[in-house]
Amino acid sequence: MPSGFGTKLVIAISSRALFNLDESHKIYESEGLDAYARYQIDHEDEILAPGDAFPLVQKLLLLNERLGGEPRVEVILLSRNSADTGLRVFNSIEHYGLKITRAAFSGGTSPYGYATAFGCHLFLSTNAEDVRHALDHGIAAATLLTSKNKSEHEGQIRFAFDGDAVLFSDEAERVYKLEGLSAFTEREKASAKEPLSGGPFKEFLAALQGLQREFGEYDCPIRTALVTARSAPAHERVIRTLRAWNIRIDESLFLGGLSKGTFLKAYGADVFFDDQRIHCDSASEHVATGHVPHGIANQPLDSPHPVGIKKAD
Repeated sequence: MPSGFGTKLVIAISSRALFNLDESHKIYESEGLDAYARYQIDHEDEILAPGDAFPLVQKLLLLNERLGGEPRVEVILLSRNSADTGLRVFNSIEHYGLKITRAAFSGGTSPYGYATAFGCHLFLSTNAEDVRHALDHGIAAATLLTSKNKSEHEGQIRFAFDGDAVLFSDEAERVYKLEGLSAFTEREKASAKEPLSGGPFKEFLAALQGLQREFGEYDCPIRTALVTARSAPAHERVIRTLRAWNIRIDESLFLGGLSKGTFLKAYGADVFFDDQRIHCDSASEHVATGHVPHGIANQPLDSPHPVGIKKAD
């Protein structure tokens, strides 16, 4: 973490996640970079509509007002635009009153490397390739999927996480994929008191926990949930792992294979993170969802350990 950010929670967001750039992106795909650049410059005084991550970013920045004093949340713009074509994005940021002052415009190349340079805890993008690169370099990252639904909890920001391959490593998931449910269950029972290794979102969850402590237990606008397809007896290892990490989850749903979407809607998630695309597609019908392309569920079928068709979590 750069010394200038201290203990801040640092979130990186792509311009296409923050704002709706579909129209200009179509021009880029059909007519090329020069036409795209001309379009953005010609329309740089036209304010962009909010994108899929806009409500989440708004809520994150409002946490600074709730705490007062030195801001505790920093949102950084990472964009494939050049500074010239990105001026429209900054004009829109100013229009909506978003306190985003730092940015990296990478001029057509992937900006994921700057997520590491800024010391970000989380990178949200609509570009799956950029997300994979960020994950490979130790940054919690997710590809945001389009969702028309938003949380009804205006006074809170609610995060929901899948377990294996998101909060935790995919070590248990590999047993399930390669050896089946019975082997998975027996392994988890035998290893109940052995903490799981951390997954890509462990440090982000820990940073959220630190921010929660500043608000106190009874007046905290941040709420977290574990939403997992695990069920008893595989639940114990998860509980003991979080205890070993000294991390508290506000709500834990052990669904035993039930579809997660309706439960996420009941919880009122602002965003849900899962490593399996099929679950993300289902969840995005109810809440904003980020796909985490990590672990065995995202390995190619011709890899040494091919992916199965089921998923324990």
